[in-house]
Amino acid sequence: MPVDYSGTWDIVSNVNFEGYMVALGIDFATRKIASMLKPQKVIKQDGDRFTIHTFTTFRNYECAFRIGEEFKEVTKGMDNRTCQTVVNWENDKLVCVQRGEKRNRGWTHWIQGDELHLEITCEDQVCKQIYKRSQ
Repeated sequence: MPVDYSGTWDIVSNVNFEGYMVALGIDFATRKIASMLKPQKVIKQDGDRFTIHTFTTFRNYECAFRIGEEFKEVTKGMDNRTCQTVVNWENDKLVCVQRGEKRNRGWTHWIQGDELHLEITCEDQVCKQIYKRSQ
């Protein structure tokens, strides 16, 4: 059985978020606001079904999926694009591929000790975030 991602996670590190947002085409004002936020992730895992809520004081985002099943995702509250998304296990990592108008878009989550790691990519930019379990 893969790792259990369920829990509440608070961000402690956010490297190259600005570069990632530029690659997404996020406007200057929104980038400045977003760079100051301290997101919290609440992950609910039930077998191969996941719901990931990302909460901030500016915008919230929810993504629900089943491992291996492609779905239409609208990145409302981020860059407001539609993409075809699929998330799969690669060992104990969750690996997401988002196909749409931006190339090389997706993310990878993994747990190391009491930390949740997230690498998000778009085009040639990689943002690395680390979260600590709060509950």
